Amino acid sequence: MAEASGVPIPADAPLPSRGAALLKRGLSTLVLLPVFVWIVMGAPIWVFGATVVLVASLGQWELTGMFERAGIRVFRALGLVGGTLVTASFALPISERFAFTGVLLLTLCAMLWPPREGHIDWQGMTVTAFGIAYVNWLLGYAFWLRDLQAGKEWVLLLVLVTWLGETAAYLVGSALGRHALAPLISPKKTVEGAAAQLVVSVVAALIARAWFFPALPLSGAVLVGLMLGVVGQVGDLVESALKRSVGVKDTGRLIPGHGGMLDRVDALLFNAPMVFLYIKFARG
Repeated sequence: MAEASGVPIPADAPLPSRGAALLKRGLSTLVLLPVFVWIVMGAPIWVFGATVVLVASLGQWELTGMFERAGIRVFRALGLVGGTLVTASFALPISERFAFTGVLLLTLCAMLWPPREGHIDWQGMTVTAFGIAYVNWLLGYAFWLRDLQAGKEWVLLLVLVTWLGETAAYLVGSALGRHALAPLISPKKTVEGAAAQLVVSVVAALIARAWFFPALPLSGAVLVGLMLGVVGQVGDLVESALKRSVGVKDTGRLIPGHGGMLDRVDALLFNAPMVFLYIKFARG
């Protein structure tokens, strides 16, 4: 994707003050957190499923739109419909592996679309297939996690630890951050913020254990907190690298103070599979 590589993030747009940004984030959290807790713990299962599919679809649409604005023709409709099918297949009788294979084959065939200016359009096909794997497939693990024993508790712990850790990284990084964590990828992320995220992730896992998940051993809570604190930051950096490659700051403006849906769930895309794999294969 030579056309979009190495594009600097625009710096001429006025940035909101730290106080205004914090206020927007706080208000969004006050609205979204109770709704999310109800969706996981109190709503019918189909509401949870519909929410996961909707979130994945919005994230997919934002991702392809981000590349399209950078001048890369992306098969957005195919990505949206195919990606939605892939995420929904985790909860449907159809095998998610078969659904993903079918959608992937169809996406590969998109390269046969009439060439533009005499060039085979491999970039659009690649971005579309990547988006389906990155957003829709990874978020589908939320269904598998919800279906496990104590699945509600695991989902709530996953999101609580991830979001509190990210909030700590933002607050500490903004106020005390002095050492850049990955300046070429995300100049505003700091070592101090990363350390705060790791510590708060462990504390949040311990709070979750005491609040609603007493069956989780103390050592397990610490281990899960550490794992989510590290892996979530990797997921955040991956999305930052994607945005940096096409010169944008946020994938959208859907959630005040947070950016787009993909900005809100980037860490969850990595953390959800990790928690599931930990429970299935590493947990004693």
